[in-house]
Amino acid sequence: MSIKKLPEYIINRLKAGEIVERPASILKELIENALDATCTQINVYLNDGGKKLIMVQDDGVGIDESDMDMVLERYATSKIFDEEDLHHINSYGFRGEALATIAEVSHVTVHSKTKEQHTGMELNKK
Repeated sequence: MSIKKLPEYIINRLKAGEIVERPASILKELIENALDATCTQINVYLNDGGKKLIMVQDDGVGIDESDMDMVLERYATSKIFDEEDLHHINSYGFRGEALATIAEVSHVTVHSKTKEQHTGMELNKK
């Protein structure tokens, strides 16, 4: 038997298992994102205990249109900018991998609208 390196897409799915253990861990990540977006209200919708659907709606600041293409990129974040920030974490989540990781193992749709935008945006990853 020979040893070989796994393809990148399988590696990413294995890494996803470190964060996405069960529906509750996905819900935790999404609620942390909502709280970091300074929301005052969060609505959660589940179907089959989160196995078929997890939807989180909030009234947070939203994602700027120019940032939508980065939402599902690994280690893309608005919460840290340099090493010093790692010593002063003031957010619930900061690694910039939650949505990217969730998207590795599920279908993801992101709807967002900032106060400055006239219409909302949608991003899909299946």
